[in-house]
Amino acid sequence: MDLSELRREYRFGSLRIENTNEDPFKQFKSWFNEAKERVKGDVNAMTVSTVNKHHQPSSRIVLLKELRSEGFVFFTNYTSQKGQDLEANSQISALFYWEVLERQIHIQGMVEKISDADSDAYFYSRPKESQAAAIASNQSCVIDRDDLEKNYKSLLEKDELVRPKHWGGYVIVPNWIEFWQGGAFRLHDRICYTRDSGEKGDWEKLRLAP
Repeated sequence: MDLSELRREYRFGSLRIENTNEDPFKQFKSWFNEAKERVKGDVNAMTVSTVNKHHQPSSRIVLLKELRSEGFVFFTNYTSQKGQDLEANSQISALFYWEVLERQIHIQGMVEKISDADSDAYFYSRPKESQAAAIASNQSCVIDRDDLEKNYKSLLEKDELVRPKHWGGYVIVPNWIEFWQGGAFRLHDRICYTRDSGEKGDWEKLRLAP
């Protein structure tokens, strides 16, 4: 299968370093708010990549559920493949791609579990069906579909459900964030923020070659 003729030109816009915010979180909010207006579907979908104890990388799409002053929050089963990977290696990468805007945001950093209280707050804000699914699924384990659905239906018959301790949130605390804007003839714009190792954790802003 030869895909060499599949190509597109990027014509949406450009990204000047002097027009970007000094704070990458504010820059993220600016782009994300624009994406909410233009993107159809899951604008908060991000690909997260982890590495297990055998150095095998793995990627999957999750949903960003909160932007905090310290980082980006998503929720999952802590015993899943990604949870086991992060237990062995807390380094993580996340990627947003919005085709209509010809933009990517690439984030690298470390993850930390959020508090039980915060995980509870989100869990109980979800529809009962989603709560039941989180409890019923032993994520990443080999299962029988009929058993899964039977367990799920039995949970829906209960008056109240309790968040399982193996399900909750992570916050990605970034040390590197890149904003990528597609450019004509592959002369893309890449503005990168790196956090220094000082106590203040100030950000340095750089332009990278495409």
